[in-house]
Amino acid sequence: MTEYSPTDLATQLKSGLLSFPVTHFSGDLEFDEAAYRKHLAWLAEYPVAGLFAAGGTGEGFSLTAEETDRVVRAAVDEVAGAVPVLAPATGSTKNAIAQAKAAEAAGASGLLLMPPYLTEASQAGLVEHVSQVCQATSLGVVVYSRANAVLLDEAVATLADRNPTFIGFKDGVGSIEQMTRTYARVGDRLMYVGGLPTAETFALPLLQLGVSTYSSAIFNFVPQFAIDFYDAVRAQDRVEVYRRLNEFVLPYLDVRDRTQGYAVSIVKAGLTAVGREGGRVRPPLTDLHEGEVAELRELIGRIA
Repeated sequence: MTEYSPTDLATQLKSGLLSFPVTHFSGDLEFDEAAYRKHLAWLAEYPVAGLFAAGGTGEGFSLTAEETDRVVRAAVDEVAGAVPVLAPATGSTKNAIAQAKAAEAAGASGLLLMPPYLTEASQAGLVEHVSQVCQATSLGVVVYSRANAVLLDEAVATLADRNPTFIGFKDGVGSIEQMTRTYARVGDRLMYVGGLPTAETFALPLLQLGVSTYSSAIFNFVPQFAIDFYDAVRAQDRVEVYRRLNEFVLPYLDVRDRTQGYAVSIVKAGLTAVGREGGRVRPPLTDLHEGEVAELRELIGRIA
């Protein structure tokens, strides 16, 4: 049973930076629990508000249901209550409900509800999908709005009214108008998470729209830089934020944007670049080339 009520979880998550650790694989691309736990133990040395296991950065889309359960249980056991662990709920409504129940049984503190698989849907259909998952568990639910499941402000308000366990809205779109409409309509009933790839790029402007925290992928391999960047954002220190953007984040994006899927691959390459083996990504993702890893290593050297 989680120690966090949905309300407590929302308060906790919006209090600091959010960690989305990679999932480690062995040479034959099987889940490497020992390496994963070692990575979590290292990240635990730094202050974060929540840990999202088997998320997008964690290649949750490539895991079987059984592997997801193993990853979540390993994370819950390794952090031992020091930070709330949120588990993914993915795919069809029935599959997402099954994962929600498995996450609760594993001791997770909350859920990140991903878009349903493949098909597009109406706003009414998405409201029903999210509601059924929320009503299947007592865990607090953060909904990821992106891809084929972009929730508009009216739908978000309906969900908030209907589901007490719906606590958070993760924005993966970056529309200023839609985020403004959503916050204007729903306000502080929800907590808001920046969920665009390399969220540091958007963190300062989104703070003005009510998005108080974000999911940091680079925290995986430059955790102190990520924490310091977050602190500069919260202090609204524009000079420091843009200094750090120019020093590392924007050149990092230049490497990331060379190939589809590198938003995840570059994070594992970052771990390798700092001497903490990240391992390979599973297909359909592809790994960075050796020269790109060297380039990334040089970028990290600028902020070491």
